[in-house]
Amino acid sequence: MADAPPHFLLLEPYYGGSHGAFLEGLQKHLPFRFTLVSLPARKWKMRMQLAAPWMAGETCRLVKEGAQFDGILCSSFIDVATLRVLLAGEGISLPLALYFHENQFAYPNRAKGSAAYQFTALNFTSALAADTIAFNSSYNRETFLDGVTGYLKKATDMDILYRVDELREKSHVLYPGIDFSGFARSAGQRANPAPVIVWNHRWEHDKDPETFFTTLADLSARGIDFKLIVLGQHFARCPEIFARSRQVLQKHIVHFGYAPDKTDYIRLLNRADIVASTALHEFFGMAVLEAVRCGCRPLVPDRLSYRELFPSTCRYPEGGFARAISRELDNYCPLDKKEILQLTDHCSWPNMADKYTKWLLSLL
Repeated sequence: MADAPPHFLLLEPYYGGSHGAFLEGLQKHLPFRFTLVSLPARKWKMRMQLAAPWMAGETCRLVKEGAQFDGILCSSFIDVATLRVLLAGEGISLPLALYFHENQFAYPNRAKGSAAYQFTALNFTSALAADTIAFNSSYNRETFLDGVTGYLKKATDMDILYRVDELREKSHVLYPGIDFSGFARSAGQRANPAPVIVWNHRWEHDKDPETFFTTLADLSARGIDFKLIVLGQHFARCPEIFARSRQVLQKHIVHFGYAPDKTDYIRLLNRADIVASTALHEFFGMAVLEAVRCGCRPLVPDRLSYRELFPSTCRYPEGGFARAISRELDNYCPLDKKEILQLTDHCSWPNMADKYTKWLLSLL
């Protein structure tokens, strides 16, 4: 009888958005058994502070009920050091892999003084306590390691900078596999009298909607013809620029609002020609890749993770969004199928699954 495949316990205290999509793809495409323990995607600060004791309790319950695991995979929203100590107290010792969708060193932080280091410290100690760590982009890894270096240099009477080398040695870059099923340009969809721009990012300040919408308002005032689709998730509190822009750009709008149904979301991407980003903060960029898969030409800033995902022809320099979007509107040229695959296929689950399989097997 063949040996059973390894059984991994997946611990995710922020199950939603890209975190949820990542774990759904992982379970679908990897040749392992999985058990998922999760919490809804809300109250991220409380999750980082308190998810570990709760997850430890759930893990102990599963083990007492007879579950046998070969390893643990969790996200950086868990305090791994606390998790492992609590499990060890119950006699549970399992190899643990940690995946960083984001890192708090490069995340916008409004806290001041010592409070600013609370969540960065949790990221640091979690990485130390994990057996292996992976980041969703080189940008994510390098900003984390640079952040740790700067953080440890503040401890002038404790020489622990060597820990940075330890972290680098056990770190990997693994793009979050994307399930592109359904994301394809529908036949006969591209017949727009004016180019259609799509925004499909979260409605938050770190995506810099001010630059995006202010630029489009200027183009509209100059009489430049374009259409606009605004997608992306938003919460109770979102930047006021969205409400204002809905009025200012009313004559250009094809759709304005979140599309929770995947079919509707893809249908709207199929109607667009250009996907633009003005993000000040982006660890990966899944939304842009999804739009590109539907045939949208990407226009992204020359910074963040975009530098490793898109060629220079798709990137604009600092302060250059207005000129770049004007150029695209004047000289729009649709992507062909070969270009679409070149820009997106390397991030698909069929191309990433083997890399994740090897990473998790190395843990064992």
